Amino acid sequence: MGENTALLTGLCFIALCAFDARAQEGDATAGAAVFKRCAICHVVDSDKNKVGPSLRGLFGKKAGTHPGFAYSVAMRAAGDDGLAWNETTLRGYLHNPKTNVVGTKMGFPGLKDDQAITDLISYLKQYSE
Repeated sequence: MGENTALLTGLCFIALCAFDARAQEGDATAGAAVFKRCAICHVVDSDKNKVGPSLRGLFGKKAGTHPGFAYSVAMRAAGDDGLAWNETTLRGYLHNPKTNVVGTKMGFPGLKDDQAITDLISYLKQYSE
């Protein structure tokens, strides 16, 4: 392999790795658009509860503990059993809430698009820092 070819190959690899890292981080702007589906029941920019609890400060929080919200027995039990919200636990929950916390009151069927979940997580993180 020639020196120029090796250099070009290396640069392409670095560019692809950077692109992949951005994709995994998510796009908060695209996440805001995804959140519109959630905004029917949730807010993220205040501690106000709606039909669902506020999602402000969600990351690192024990499940079923946002003040003033009447969680299902199942969600409170999940939190008592150690469920805390982070990228991994939220990703699993958002794929299918009903199978991840059996008995949850959340009626949303879940998001099937992994990139939409990644973008939503990026958006929600802005309100957890």
